[in-house]
Amino acid sequence: MKILKYLFLLLLLSLVALTVFVATQKGIFSVERSKVINSPKATVYNYVNDFRNYEDFESWAVEDPSLKFTFPNKTTGNGGSFSWSSDEETGNAITLKTKDGESIEQKMKYDGTEADVTWTFKDTLAGKTKVTWKAKGTMSFLFKIYAALNGGSDKVIGTIYEKSLVNIDKNLDYETKTYAVKVDGVVKKTETPYIKQTFTSEIAKINKNARIVIPKLIHFSETNDLSANGKPFIIYHTYDTAKGLAKISICLPINKEISISSGSDILSGKLNGFDAVKTTLKGDYTHTSEAIAKTTAYINNQKIIPELGWSHLEILSVSKLDVKSPSKLVTEIYFPIKPKVVPASATTPVTSPAYQAETETDASGTTTPATTAPKPAAQKPAVQKPVTPKPAAPATTTPAKTEEDSEF
Repeated sequence: MKILKYLFLLLLLSLVALTVFVATQKGIFSVERSKVINSPKATVYNYVNDFRNYEDFESWAVEDPSLKFTFPNKTTGNGGSFSWSSDEETGNAITLKTKDGESIEQKMKYDGTEADVTWTFKDTLAGKTKVTWKAKGTMSFLFKIYAALNGGSDKVIGTIYEKSLVNIDKNLDYETKTYAVKVDGVVKKTETPYIKQTFTSEIAKINKNARIVIPKLIHFSETNDLSANGKPFIIYHTYDTAKGLAKISICLPINKEISISSGSDILSGKLNGFDAVKTTLKGDYTHTSEAIAKTTAYINNQKIIPELGWSHLEILSVSKLDVKSPSKLVTEIYFPIKPKVVPASATTPVTSPAYQAETETDASGTTTPATTAPKPAAQKPAVQKPVTPKPAAPATTTPAKTEEDSEF
C-alpha cells in the first residue's frame, strides 16, 4: 500500500509541476508553412478565400466526423465568416482584409486560443502557386498543456497546416482538371427582359464581380415584387484579351419589362432574340478561353458569319452561388451570328434580330450611348415597335436610373 501511495504522490507532484510549468509559459506561438500548389494563383486564391471550402481541406475538419459547420450568407472577402462546433471544441473565423489574388488576413478563435492568420499567394513556373500560411497568437491554458505534451505549438499547428495544404493541392488538382467543352451548334436565343449592372472589368475578375452583383440583383427583384425568369447571365459588349478588359452587363432575367426612374445603380433592359452558336462548358471558369477558342474554330470551319456588334453572352446555368465544387459548374456560351439569308423564292422571308440603341452606365456612373450593332448588308432593316414602359417598380431605398429599352 505504501508503494501505491508513493506512486500516487509522485504522479500528483508531476501533475502539479507540469501545471506550474505550463502556467508560467507565455503561450505565444508563431507557425508558418508553405507549399507549391499545382493550380493557377487566381484559382487557389478564390478557393481559400471562401470559407465554405474549409470543411473540405482543413485536416482537423476532415478527420473529425463530429464537427459541424455554420455558414452565414457572406463567406468570401472582407467580412466573410464561419463557425464550427464539435464534441471537443467550438470556434469561429472572420476575414479582415484581402488583397485580390495576393493575400488574405483573418482572425480565428477557438476555445480561448486566438490567432492572426495570413495567407499569401505567389506565382511560380508552369502556372503553379506558392502558398504560405502563417499564424501568430496566444494559446489557452488547455491548449498549452496539449501542445506541451505533443511536441510544442509549432509541431501541433504546423502538422495541421501541412496536411491541409496537401488537401488543397489534391482538391484543386481534381476540380480544375475535371471539365468538358461541347460546341452544341447553331441555336435561336429568345427575347429576354432583365435588370442589370453595367461596367468595365478585368477579365480575370468577372466571375468574382458576378458573385457580388447577382445577389444585389436578386434582392432588387424581390424588393420590387419581380420574378426571376431563368439563370443570371453576363453580356460581353467588348472582350479585349490584349488589355485583359471587358465591358460587361451582369444581368438577372425577369418575367416582365419594367421602367426604372433615374438614380438607381441597377438598370432595366431587354435582350432581343438572336441567332447564335452555343457552347457548353462543364467545369471551372479557367477553361473559358478554351471554350471560346473551340467556338471560334467552329464558326470559321462552318463558314458562319459572326455578328460583330458585340462579343458574346454567358449564362451561369450552375454557378458558384449554387455549388462550391468548380468541376460541377455549368456555363452556356452564346456567340451572336448573322442569320442566314433566305433565297428570294422562299415563302417566308427571314430578317435579322432587331436591336435598339440604349444608354448605359459605366463603372464611374457616367451615362453614354451604346453603339448600335450593324445590320447584315443588302437586307431591309428590321422595324422595331416602340416599347411601352410598364408601371414603375415599387420605390426602393436607392433612387432609380432611366430605363433601357434594349441591350443592343
